[in-house]
Amino acid sequence: MIAVALAALLALALPVAAAPRDDALRALEDRTDPVARRQALRTLAGTGTMADLPRIALALRDPDQGVRLVAEAAMWEVWSRSGDLEVDRLFAAGVQDMSEGRWTDAVTTFTKIIAKKPDFAEGWNKRATAYYLMGEYKKSLADCDEVMKRNPFHYGALSGYGMIYIQLDEPRRALEYYERALDVNPNLDGVKNAIEILHDALIRKRRESI
Repeated sequence: MIAVALAALLALALPVAAAPRDDALRALEDRTDPVARRQALRTLAGTGTMADLPRIALALRDPDQGVRLVAEAAMWEVWSRSGDLEVDRLFAAGVQDMSEGRWTDAVTTFTKIIAKKPDFAEGWNKRATAYYLMGEYKKSLADCDEVMKRNPFHYGALSGYGMIYIQLDEPRRALEYYERALDVNPNLDGVKNAIEILHDALIRKRRESI
């Protein structure tokens, strides 16, 4: 549910080479050249598939910060492609609805996407986000479940669970999902801060109950 960091989007804005997908996947294995790895991820942002997510996810632990940023952005780009032009058109419209605060319209649009292409995890994720913003937390949780069935690497949805369980006053469950999000993507500073706050709150609660 969380948005891509602006820095990651800017990283993708750099020129993309015409290297084919297979070459890009091989370039990710070059541990000596971070520039080549960044370029490979930019290529995969445009050509990668869901099957490439395990390889891209490994780059979230790369020693080079630039590689990590581009890997985050590449994952969101791959997640947001359905492979169907009509679904992609609806998806863009739904995202526009959300950006302008039309949550009900967004839910309607993403529901159409889910009906047309139920295996498209990001349709479920965006509807989960809209439900969350509407305060429909149980519906948002149900949609997050559907996201994770289709995309176990979706650290955004995992973070979303944490946000929902905070709203439902279930801090232990929130902590569990925030930690799972961090297991997938160790670069989530906001999630790290939330984990620290939750740990402190739970310790205080334990002490007060003694």
